[in-house]
Amino acid sequence: MMAAATTDLPEATSQSPAVARARKDRNRALMLLTPGVIWMALFMVLPMAMVIYVSFWTQTTFSVNSTLTTASWERFLSSPTYLSAIGTTIRIWAIVLVATIAIGYPVALFIGLFVRNKTLQTALLVACVIPFWTSFLIRVIAWRPMLGTEGAINTILMNLGIIHEPLTFLLFSEFSVLVGMTQIYCVFMVGPITFMLGRIDPSVIEAARDLGASFGTIFRRIILPLSLPGVVVGAIFVSVMVLGEFATAASLSGRKVNLLGNIIVSQVGSLKWAFAAVAGVVLTIIITAVIALALRIVDLRKEM
Repeated sequence: MMAAATTDLPEATSQSPAVARARKDRNRALMLLTPGVIWMALFMVLPMAMVIYVSFWTQTTFSVNSTLTTASWERFLSSPTYLSAIGTTIRIWAIVLVATIAIGYPVALFIGLFVRNKTLQTALLVACVIPFWTSFLIRVIAWRPMLGTEGAINTILMNLGIIHEPLTFLLFSEFSVLVGMTQIYCVFMVGPITFMLGRIDPSVIEAARDLGASFGTIFRRIILPLSLPGVVVGAIFVSVMVLGEFATAASLSGRKVNLLGNIIVSQVGSLKWAFAAVAGVVLTIIITAVIALALRIVDLRKEM
């Protein structure tokens, strides 16, 4: 009888309420994950695999076939034009990222920390988003009458006597691309930082003041560390969009600034799928490296 009881023990244990509940929770988790996994596989992993595959196709002047070769990669990585586009893309991304942080952080600091009225906070955030109520292309093209030689900025500066002839570098240059991208994407830096600043307990700052800490000390030791996850999230948003840009550069630089996004568009328009795929893979690698670097700075799963 003892042997029979011993034999039945594992079966009884496997049917215990705790084990059954754990199995049910695991099955429920798998059911919840399945749609997302299928979606990611179909619309991210599979397309990316296809782009990598196409990048090794044989590209000729007027056609492309599925014979695998590294010729497109060799041509891309040995061409000064393409390598220069990589450098220009990274340089513009770095400058725009720094500019959006420098402009967006003070705005977010004011909205999230100094404005305690929730209604007013919402109104100010909506005011930041108002430009997005219009078309992206309209917002880009709207900079032309502002930055042109006969535009508003040159006219105002000349009327004030600050300059005596129009500034030609304001439009159709790298400067105009930087201005346009900074204005367009700055709001993506303001939002996450404002959210993180709004989570700071005012009593913590008040306690630091009571202990005699200056605003600089409070900012350096309390505000900045607690808002850093918002900066990282904003940096990821800005980086992904700036690195993949092509419309702003094409419109405001007069096609003088050549980014990876512009190369992809031009190659696709010329039906050079292999070259476009190579540029797409390189761009994806750069974006992935930037996001991985940002996530190494702050563990968002722990901070958010």
